[in-house]
Amino acid sequence: MTAYDVVVLAGGAARRLGGADKPGVRVGGRALLDRVLAACADARTTVVVADPRPTARPVTWAREDLPGGGPVAALGAGLRLTTAPDVVVLSADLPFLTADTVRHLLTALRTTGADGALLTDAEGRDQPLVAAYRASALRRELATLAARETAASAAPSPAKGPAPGAAEHVGRVGLAGLPLRRLTAGLHLTRVPDPVASFDCDTWDDIAAARARIREHGHVLDEWISAVKDELGIELDVDTGVLLDLARDAAHNVARPAAPLTTFLVGYAAAQAGGGPEKVAELARRAADLALGWSEEDAPGAQAGSKPDTDAG
Repeated sequence: MTAYDVVVLAGGAARRLGGADKPGVRVGGRALLDRVLAACADARTTVVVADPRPTARPVTWAREDLPGGGPVAALGAGLRLTTAPDVVVLSADLPFLTADTVRHLLTALRTTGADGALLTDAEGRDQPLVAAYRASALRRELATLAARETAASAAPSPAKGPAPGAAEHVGRVGLAGLPLRRLTAGLHLTRVPDPVASFDCDTWDDIAAARARIREHGHVLDEWISAVKDELGIELDVDTGVLLDLARDAAHNVARPAAPLTTFLVGYAAAQAGGGPEKVAELARRAADLALGWSEEDAPGAQAGSKPDTDAG
């Protein structure tokens, strides 16, 4: 896939959450921001517009000229640190965003000739913070908005004339306080309906719904494994089916407590050997064969067949 950059807006006030640290709220064992970062892990550059914090993977940090200046100002600050022709713009509160969603947005952008491709939610509303844009189009519209705001702010009052320090004020404020619709109004957009990936967490009820959905849907094991890997700083992808089969064989053929202990030992041995997913799979198969052999020793005739012949001679 052609290189792309990402700008994640994570510096909002979260007023509907009572001012809570929304990017750090955990859903499915992972911070909302880390969930978003996992969905765009193959980006060339990832810029997060917020105060720096620990994250599951390295990112570049940016801040608006006036922190808290709103999404347009934040996007402008993040965009300055990107160089790819296509930029994915995301909020930090998307619990169900996936790498597939990001790929679909980029594909829609590149195959339609539009300035941007954005998701629409379950009610058909545009979600401009779950979108892929042509960086040139964003820069064009940001410059247009900035020029308009500069002209409006610097214009002298008919009665009072220019305010003292007006030019300096405009330079500092820039795009602060502008709504996103002012930016997207000048863009030719294509839309991708996705009621799940577009779900964002604005309230505590949204957080509760997201947590419940993760525990109820069919991918709860994948969610748990992703949470553990983030917590432990592990990037290794393994065949979970192989490990689950090993745990089953160890529990059935040896003893139930052997299941977690055996899988731990396989993982430890693979790490000691400096191996990746292939090494884990190889060692899991060897341990599964050992568990099967262990059980076969108790089969009728197994002991008699292996006993030394003491009557000989």
